[in-house]
Amino acid sequence: MSIEQPSRVAMVSMHTSPLDMPGSGDAGGLNVHLAETARRIAATGTAVDIFTRAGGQTGDRSGRLGDGVRVLPVGDENMRSLTKEQLPAQATDFASAMIALSASDPQCSYDLVHSHYWISGLAGLQAADEWSVPLVHTMHTLGHVKNRQLAPGDHLEPQSRLDSERHLVAAADTLLANTEYERRDLIELYDADPNRIRVVPPGVDLELFRPGDKAKARYRTGLSPHRRVLLFVGRLQPLKAPDVLIRAVHLMVEKQPQLREELQLVLCGGASGAAADYPSDLRRLAAELGVNDVVDFRGPLPANQLAELYRAADLVAVPSHSESFGLVALEAQASGTPVVAAAVGGLTTSVADGRGGVLIPSHEPRIWAETLATLLGQPRLLAEFAASGPRHAAAFDWQFTAAATMSAYRGARHRVPELQAAH
Repeated sequence: MSIEQPSRVAMVSMHTSPLDMPGSGDAGGLNVHLAETARRIAATGTAVDIFTRAGGQTGDRSGRLGDGVRVLPVGDENMRSLTKEQLPAQATDFASAMIALSASDPQCSYDLVHSHYWISGLAGLQAADEWSVPLVHTMHTLGHVKNRQLAPGDHLEPQSRLDSERHLVAAADTLLANTEYERRDLIELYDADPNRIRVVPPGVDLELFRPGDKAKARYRTGLSPHRRVLLFVGRLQPLKAPDVLIRAVHLMVEKQPQLREELQLVLCGGASGAAADYPSDLRRLAAELGVNDVVDFRGPLPANQLAELYRAADLVAVPSHSESFGLVALEAQASGTPVVAAAVGGLTTSVADGRGGVLIPSHEPRIWAETLATLLGQPRLLAEFAASGPRHAAAFDWQFTAAATMSAYRGARHRVPELQAAH
């Protein structure tokens, strides 16, 4: 049986819009993944509509991410003011709004639904059932994994999330996992059917994130040409562990006082959801440890400026307690900047350990301080990492991600008639 390419796909990202800038609020790697994949899928001839909640960073603004990709905000006044944690209870209303829009718009006729993150999956499943089309789901993060690797000061994911994820795993026609590591977690923690999982790694924009002149990048980003720059990029929340870096820098300066004039830690990102006060906590921590003059807080940046910041850094640090993939690590290596990352989850895939950077199997600040100091003291090794990192990153291309996703779509559409026939 031949399955044609879908004509139009409904993607669901209920809690965050691909029009939002990553690095603060609820916007992060998922937003990048959604936008980059949708554009490239549309370029193959399949139109993409992305349903998202109205009233986020971009308000009620609909828009286009390129030819063939529409962003459609839906929801009522009540939904606009809710936090991400309050959204699961609104999944049925969100699905109803999707279905109503489809009924009123001749263009909104879909061959498949692709939901991103568990909250979106709850709405996506209802819409897919109403339209009698397959559901493809990408988790992006797993509640069980986050609870198993909980950051100090963070909160356990509720049982309702774990139950919903298990339901989605059983109900989705196809599950897309970022890595083999995530595939194993889906099978071992959620009893997922291995035959319904496709591993589709995210990519990196190799035209934007590429090596360049460090001196020019320092000038353009306002960083001193004389300091060793450690860079953190991401939302400022306990999960991402920027506190580990502040504590590590304190230990480095305490052991080698001259580093106070030679070292700079740049934290590029903003507050995130329930952790709205966390950036203030980090500032207090830096002051209490006496390194507030070494730590440079910067807000989130658009991708073109972020690429320049990567090139300006000597090391990019990713100390997260949990990562389904770790796009920051991949973007840094593509930019020719070595990475030091925690050996967790998808970072074991996105970081070329011993080639593009180093993985640390710990979140102990002392171990991070020792590793960072050792690497900064070996410029030849850093140069080798800088040269090999882009080669590793080149294996991850959004074009491949889109092609593999499209293949999964065809497989899901083929699977639905088989299941209907079996019943």
